[in-house]
Amino acid sequence: MQNNIPTNGVDTGELYTLQLPSSYDSITLLENLIEEIADKFKVSEDAFANMMTCLNEAAINAIVHGNKLDPDKKVIVNADVDAKRAIWTITDEGEGFDFNNLPDPTAEENLEKLTGRGVFILKHLADQCIFNSSGNEVELHFKL
Repeated sequence: MQNNIPTNGVDTGELYTLQLPSSYDSITLLENLIEEIADKFKVSEDAFANMMTCLNEAAINAIVHGNKLDPDKKVIVNADVDAKRAIWTITDEGEGFDFNNLPDPTAEENLEKLTGRGVFILKHLADQCIFNSSGNEVELHFKL
């Protein structure tokens, strides 16, 4: 859904918002929005791949770890996009987590584990990754 807010001469991006149910199926709605934005703003293949990977990871983490697949809880996705950059915010209704004290997924003892790479991926593929203090919201910046 696109919001058109008067800007009174201020150069701003276009704003998009999704409210996702806490289910795996809702990821399709997010992927559709990413594709729509990529087409509209002529996003490069590399930036598109990084956005798709990071936003999928962040949304699935919010649905599974944040909201614990609770059908009564939502994940809110906001995007502020212009020709040069996209800023995405993913917020869940969970308690959050301590993003500063996560095991290193590249450590020898963690290489075989099937989980624990999400935040690592976000920090390496997004141009900027910012968590709020409680850890239930992440802001991801991508240069277009």
